[in-house]
Amino acid sequence: MKIFVSTGEVSGDLHLSYLVKEARELNKNVEFFGVAGKHSKSVGVNIIQDIDELAIMGFTEAIKKYSYLKKKAEEYLEFIKKENIKKVIMVDYGGFNLKFLELLKKEIKDIEVYYYIPPKLWIWGEKRIDKLKLADHIMVIFPWEIDFYKKHGVEAIYYGNPFTERYQSIERTGDKILLLPGSRKQEIKSLMPDFIELIRRNPEEKYLLKLSSKDHLKWIDEDVSVYKNLEISYDLSLNKGVKESKIAIAASGTVTLELALLGIPTIVVYKTSFINYFIAKYILKVGFVSLPNLTLNEEVFPELLQKKCTPDEIDKSIKTVLENLNSVQEKIQRIREKLSGVDITKKYAEFLLKGRDDGKN
Repeated sequence: MKIFVSTGEVSGDLHLSYLVKEARELNKNVEFFGVAGKHSKSVGVNIIQDIDELAIMGFTEAIKKYSYLKKKAEEYLEFIKKENIKKVIMVDYGGFNLKFLELLKKEIKDIEVYYYIPPKLWIWGEKRIDKLKLADHIMVIFPWEIDFYKKHGVEAIYYGNPFTERYQSIERTGDKILLLPGSRKQEIKSLMPDFIELIRRNPEEKYLLKLSSKDHLKWIDEDVSVYKNLEISYDLSLNKGVKESKIAIAASGTVTLELALLGIPTIVVYKTSFINYFIAKYILKVGFVSLPNLTLNEEVFPELLQKKCTPDEIDKSIKTVLENLNSVQEKIQRIREKLSGVDITKKYAEFLLKGRDDGKN
């Protein structure tokens, strides 16, 4: 059996790698090909396009790369036809995958498409659901999505969130403040000036900056090695970083859910271009942006976005969170309970391999 995969971001690649690993343990003969990254490659996916070359962030950036992505979609389609692949799994990356889904269904009538972790239409607006309905199977990882899709006449599969199987609450023994500015140039360049000011004005605090590559230092305009209360790490695991810290400050993204499951209180920060923020805040009508807060539909972690993302506001939020630590920890535990399940990833893999044998067309 050959399966084509399509994702475009690190978080999607991580989730895909879990699924592929389970599927290959269940069926030694299944082969995976497609668009993914280092995590999926490490578990046996044959990469025809590395996601590092596709890195896109925000609405305006996606528009600029439209023609490039259209060309790529046509290349993937030809590969699928050439290899006679009849099963495709898409993971997140809705800006590309929904268009790719349309193309696949138009060109290959008997293709079977799984959409794992579909676009967050309950945030982005429901008009795109007609495109998503072209998928044969929709597999979600948040419980509230079941009711959302049911309202639109779509059956979605939910077994739990795979991260709950991989991240356990850690006993924290350190007193550092963990800084996670993200892995993309735009994120690091926009957040590091505030992080540096925070480090400068609080010499009594110890900060731990986690970067995914030493190359990312070139995106920081100031020489941060001069700060004696700052430790920089490039290969530190998230688990170890959490163990050494009392609180985290993280760019909004999947990492905020990982931090919640590891049990550390977090301040969520984010800055983006004005047009991206305007679309997200006013057209898409976003309430909360971080996954922990969306899970409980209440503020678990303070969210400091755009103009609220300042050293003053971060300092205030740290103080508030640490003064109300018991309440925050109780909410963090409720997040895990809400997202847990039994053999979660294995069940998603079994569903993927079973396919149309279940009688669904």
